[in-house]
Amino acid sequence: MSLVEVDGVHVVHRIRGAGLFGRDSVYALTDANLTISAGETVGVVGESGCGKSTLAKVLVGLQHPTSGTVRYQGKPLAELRAADVGRRVGMIFQDPSTALNRRLPVAKILRDPLDVHHVGSPAGREERVRELMGLVGLPSSVADAVPSQLSGGQRQRVAIARALALGPELLVADEPTSALDVSVRAQILNLLIDLRDRLGLAMVFVSHDIQTVRRMSDRIVTMYLGRVVETAPAADLPGGARHPYTRALFSATPSLLHPVEPIVLSGPVPSATAPPPGCPFHTRCPKATDECAATLPPLSEAGGHAYRCIHPETLTGVNAS
Repeated sequence: MSLVEVDGVHVVHRIRGAGLFGRDSVYALTDANLTISAGETVGVVGESGCGKSTLAKVLVGLQHPTSGTVRYQGKPLAELRAADVGRRVGMIFQDPSTALNRRLPVAKILRDPLDVHHVGSPAGREERVRELMGLVGLPSSVADAVPSQLSGGQRQRVAIARALALGPELLVADEPTSALDVSVRAQILNLLIDLRDRLGLAMVFVSHDIQTVRRMSDRIVTMYLGRVVETAPAADLPGGARHPYTRALFSATPSLLHPVEPIVLSGPVPSATAPPPGCPFHTRCPKATDECAATLPPLSEAGGHAYRCIHPETLTGVNAS
């Protein structure tokens, strides 16, 4: 049984539209399907506004699907108590300076989840706080410091420790390094890899940096305009990418080890309030034909690789990890 299953999930937001009483629908997530196994790292990539963060919030119960189901170990997430979800799933947000309570000292930030969930004795909670600080490489000297007194990297270490406080099986990291200086990004990424391996965590790693995602992940999910357009083993990419959008993402962030011929995308990303018919990518795809605009391409699957495209990219080799 998979640890997490996302089955046909849609998320539609209603926003103010044209006119005094007008309302528009924003299709933030459309027919999302995904499975996550215990101990597996799944990377999620795509441009801003493609639905990555919405999917992350759905996985931790912060966003309720308009339709569809999220199951955790076979049980619908909607049927689990909030306390149960909080114990099983941890989330790291993009910007630790806004995700942490700026008025609380580090020790209190880390103890709060333990107090709310009545974990162990008061003395045991104090010991757990010390354990968490050591786990993420925070010195004991910062226990009484508030977030504004910490560096950006230290704040993100606090956020990671808080996400791990209740011993979750799944860690969802939503752009966990994008708000950090380049000099500390590698440190945080290496910390996440170490924690994943030491604790046996499953992880969903959300980022626009597809090269980083490739190094972090077992599988990569490519999203475009709220849809999953390709899912592939990370080791197969970029040479094994079949969807033109996945290939274009890799070509936009070139690698010396795995060069990809540049793919130029023309035109703006369509609005999520009026997604185009057929393949959502056809308005920018250099390979698009009239057939692409007529109907959504069927899902093609083989060897753990799935994509929606009727003019897929040709294989250029499978990459070693």
